[in-house]
Amino acid sequence: MLNAYSEKYPGGWHSLKNDGYILQNLASHLLAGARERELQQLLCDFRWLQAKLENTDINALLADYDFLLEDENLQLIQGALRLSAHVLNQDKQQLPGQLLGRLLGFEGLEIQALLTQAQQSKTPYLLPQTASLTPPSGSLVRTLVGHSGWVVAVAFTPDGKYMISGSEDSTLKVWNWQIGEELRTLTGYSGRGNNVTLTPDGKYVISGSEDSTLKVWNWQNGEELRTLAGHSDWVSALAPDGKYVIFASSDSTLKVWNWQTGEPLRTFVGHTSYVSALALTPDGKYVISASYDNTLKVWDWQTGEQLRTLKGHSDWVYALALTPDGKYVISGSRDSTLKVWNWQTGEQLRTLKGHSDPVYALALTPDGKYVIFTSGDSTLKIWNWQTGEPLRTLKGHSDWVYALALTPDGKYLISGSGDHTLKVWNWQIGEPLRTLAAHSDDVNVVTLTPDGKYLISGSGDHTLKVWNWQTGEPLRTLAAHSDDVNVVTVTPDGKYLISGSRDSTLKVWNWQTGEPLRTFVGHTSWVKAIALTPDGKYVISGSQDSTLKVWNWQAWEELHTLESHTGSVQALILTPDGKYVISGSCDSTLKVWNWQTGELLRTLKGHSDYVNVVALTPDGKYLISVSRDSTLKVWNWQTGKLLRTLAGYASSVYAVALSAYGKYLISASDDFTLKVWNWQTGELLRTLEGHSSWVFAVALSADGKYVISGSYDNTLKVWDWQTGELLASFTGDSPIYCCAVAPDGVRVVAGDMSGRVHFLRLQGTKE
Repeated sequence: MLNAYSEKYPGGWHSLKNDGYILQNLASHLLAGARERELQQLLCDFRWLQAKLENTDINALLADYDFLLEDENLQLIQGALRLSAHVLNQDKQQLPGQLLGRLLGFEGLEIQALLTQAQQSKTPYLLPQTASLTPPSGSLVRTLVGHSGWVVAVAFTPDGKYMISGSEDSTLKVWNWQIGEELRTLTGYSGRGNNVTLTPDGKYVISGSEDSTLKVWNWQNGEELRTLAGHSDWVSALAPDGKYVIFASSDSTLKVWNWQTGEPLRTFVGHTSYVSALALTPDGKYVISASYDNTLKVWDWQTGEQLRTLKGHSDWVYALALTPDGKYVISGSRDSTLKVWNWQTGEQLRTLKGHSDPVYALALTPDGKYVIFTSGDSTLKIWNWQTGEPLRTLKGHSDWVYALALTPDGKYLISGSGDHTLKVWNWQIGEPLRTLAAHSDDVNVVTLTPDGKYLISGSGDHTLKVWNWQTGEPLRTLAAHSDDVNVVTVTPDGKYLISGSRDSTLKVWNWQTGEPLRTFVGHTSWVKAIALTPDGKYVISGSQDSTLKVWNWQAWEELHTLESHTGSVQALILTPDGKYVISGSCDSTLKVWNWQTGELLRTLKGHSDYVNVVALTPDGKYLISVSRDSTLKVWNWQTGKLLRTLAGYASSVYAVALSAYGKYLISASDDFTLKVWNWQTGELLRTLEGHSSWVFAVALSADGKYVISGSYDNTLKVWDWQTGELLASFTGDSPIYCCAVAPDGVRVVAGDMSGRVHFLRLQGTKE
């Protein structure tokens, strides 16, 4: 059979037509024919990967790699594909970008040959030039997407094959978590689903909701069997014991029901605030509850007797878990600690400290050695609870993690997050060393040096980094700020860098050596905006303290403080002649200043909420303001006259870019869209739709043909704004906060929430 297909398709296996059989089964036939070497070559051939993915799906492609589990390179390729499965399920065109972003750090000849093929496609792509995505050799296995709200509950079926998640989007979802497949969605709540628990026989799932009900489902067919109502507020935790279900509520009580009949048996009263978590002892006799009243309580649930109260936390208790032997309970709190208790005596045995964020969820490994807990910094942490020693930290979510569950065999961990995803982890594997020295917190700003050769990034990790733009190589780190770096500008001669920070200071750097030259102190709150005069001699800063300051940065001198705003100064721009500065503020106004004298010339009123961004038309005659009131406004700033209002958004507008000749305007919003306007007439020309979350950043190519947008949905998109066509997408592992395009119009850079800087090449449009 293989010979017949070879003769029919002499161009190679990648040229096979989809006849419904051979593409799906070629790998197994090669293996059965003792052609392992040919199979190995096939699975390293980008053309085959692309052909199979286009004609089948990602799981069919992944399955081929299971035939050669001993081949290290193939397992890395499979791991990369698995990590990107949630992306490729939605956009198969991203295959080359996803492989490059995950595998560029590996030196195997077969992998490098695969990546070389991936870069040769003529279709428009955004292709990473550095290994800026999570590599396949770490603890993260795959990401599950499907919920449209926070994921707040996770539970496994007893056989470990399936997982059920509950979300703020008012649904439960049933997953085959091993292949990332969503099997069905259970709907029927009018509030968010807070908890899911399976009956011991695994046939039914019991879930609690914010709508004050408990529902019993046959999760295998999606049938809702019954609804139990009886709480005065939303249900926040539950725990079944076969015949009975015990659930807890924000009305401060616990209730016991016969879930099969819907009969309420008893109510436990004792807590004075929300009951947030429950755990049954292994013998099923006692239940332990955790509450926002800072305590845990131990109950005999069969009699309703309160046995003891465990006091020691200084803030809300969010989570608890019993050790496998049932002797101890561990609790996690908003006071940033975990506590270990002998629940039978009430004795507090130890307190685990070592981080500064609340503990939202926790789980114990089946061997009882380690506690895994989630933190307000979006990470999962693994500690030896008996010694307090941290083992490792798992990074990957971009929002708080609310739910955790270990597979019954203890090998894998699933986490549910406010970023709407679930992630599967092999928690026993340590994180690999990154091939790129990323920031350790949000990348807030990226800017190019005037010669276009170097990139400067500013981050929430308090540092700036200097990068070789062409290679993506980090050259040096500038560290001296004591808080987030919000804004950065380079002097016109390209020699110096000025940064503004949440630490209320500005700093001047020789970026080529990394040396901080001077610090300007004077603001009493965050520096939100900075602008250099055209001659490069003076810098003007805007702050959350409602003022602007004018500095002679070379002489280290503060010249003026400009005071009139009654809210944070969010944005600044200098007129082309350099004589005036215009500021936008949280007080909903714009102000025009003669910065050399400190005189306020006029105030522009018309917005009803924060002014986020200001821009001038190329001729300098007109001002565009962008606001949280969902509008853009066009002003004659010299007279203060409002010329027109551009309305059409349903939510806040964050960013704006003017076309090369200034006739058109592209804006971005948290309604997930970009809009193209003729600002001179106020006409909305088109809306660019494709993002699935807030759009934070917009940049135009130097020739003005393309607009690049960055979004909280983790994607960077390239559009032909004149036609509305989406040309290419790149999906990262974290929300995109900022982006820039090189003068050649081909190189693109983006900074994300996790601290990564992505260096990409726009391929297939022009060289």
